[in-house]
Amino acid sequence: MAIYTKEEAKQIMEKALSFSKADACEINISGSESGNIRYARNTVSTSGHRSNQTLVVQSSFGKKSGTATIDEFDDESLKKVVSRAEELAKLSPENPEFMSPLGPQTYDDSITYNEATAKITPEYRAKVANSSIEPAAAKEVTAAGFFDDSSGFDAMLNSSGLFAYNKWTNVDFTVTMRSNDGTGSGWVTRNFNDINKFDAVEASKVAIDKAILSKEAKAIEPGKYTVILEPAASIGLLGNMARAFNARTADEGRSFMSKEGGGTKLGDKIVDERINIWSDPLHPEVPTSTWNNSGQPLKKTSWIENGAVKNLAYSRYWAKQKGVDPVPFPDGFVMQGGDASLEDLIKDTKKGILVTRLWYIRSVDPQTLLYTGLTRDGTFYIENGKIKYPVKNFRFNESPIIMLNNLETLGKQVRIDGNLVPYMKVRDFTFTSLSDAV
Repeated sequence: MAIYTKEEAKQIMEKALSFSKADACEINISGSESGNIRYARNTVSTSGHRSNQTLVVQSSFGKKSGTATIDEFDDESLKKVVSRAEELAKLSPENPEFMSPLGPQTYDDSITYNEATAKITPEYRAKVANSSIEPAAAKEVTAAGFFDDSSGFDAMLNSSGLFAYNKWTNVDFTVTMRSNDGTGSGWVTRNFNDINKFDAVEASKVAIDKAILSKEAKAIEPGKYTVILEPAASIGLLGNMARAFNARTADEGRSFMSKEGGGTKLGDKIVDERINIWSDPLHPEVPTSTWNNSGQPLKKTSWIENGAVKNLAYSRYWAKQKGVDPVPFPDGFVMQGGDASLEDLIKDTKKGILVTRLWYIRSVDPQTLLYTGLTRDGTFYIENGKIKYPVKNFRFNESPIIMLNNLETLGKQVRIDGNLVPYMKVRDFTFTSLSDAV
């Protein structure tokens, strides 16, 4: 087993640290056990199990640092990896942005580990695959999916007295359903820490239904449309927006958060006042580690409050330059939603387009957060509160800032890629051309 308890991990790292002769030394150890099953053309193609463990040593002499990695933890191996890191440090140039290791910190107890997830069996994975394959075949649809479950730990110890440990579990599932005539496609993704929240039958049915419903899509003119964005459609744009909350790039005039003539948009209203976005490592639906890879504690932090920028992320180095407290980037975010279901949003739409997901998203202009990409796996025309017919996919050109200023309705929240994002109805979403891809 590659998963160590807090005491076992600490003992290994303390042994490695005892061999250090550097001015400063930081040691990280991690391990994981994971299983998976993959299927395509309605047949299981591969399944497997992985076990990994890694120890990383970073040694520093002054502002010169070197890093070495090993996966064997006996005394001789630990001596070897520490010695190698020190050799590399002495050969390295000075890092002008070097920061000394943090001292002891206080962390909240994380809630990222679930025992049932850690005990998933090969038989369970086979049932997940069968939950897609059998109903797909019965509906003349072809399934291609991947289910992966993992459990693991991460720990950190340094020469300044810091020690951190986190144990976690995770489940990822994605499946694409294609109608056998090749004209319809449906897709769904699910991810959880707790396997008890996952329903393979429900997820597969969503993708199958979309594959059937999207057959023989019609072409309609590109332009500005009212759209209902499922969380998988908005997460790419919202994630790119979240990365713009970087104090350094804003201060240096290199991002959307920079103001003309200098300064940042901290405190400015940038989107609809109904938009509230925050991070919380102890959120029961999207928990994360309570510390980051620098050893900084992660706490509940507001990023957008009533449409205004509440915080920007400051690295330890940039915070020191600006004379402020560091504000670490989160591992995920939560966006406030409403009470409306997807069905409610459709019923309340006179004319519009339902978008299952966006993909191949690329930056057009980082200063305005303008992006381009394509719809995929189920795009539908809505009229008088009902889905009338599937439409061919579009290329879009849109900014998440414009999107969130054109907000009409916030729907219920859904977990997507470790974040919590609501369904959204948005007006004047810009589609620029058609795509022949299914």
